[in-house]
Amino acid sequence: MDLNYLMHRQQVSLMRADAATCTSSRYSHRVLAEGYGDRIRTLQLELGAGVVAEQAA
Repeated sequence: MDLNYLMHRQQVSLMRADAATCTSSRYSHRVLAEGYGDRIRTLQLELGAGVVAEQAA
């Protein structure tokens, strides 16, 4: 899976959560964003990109 695609989808989900008019929609979009975040972290670790970020923390 493409890292840029996942980051884009995460941002879209966060924007939709912010724009949601009802609690259930806001919650659903935030859950999707969290899922994308998990997939992003996993892919970064697989690619070796997460190691640098973890060492800097």
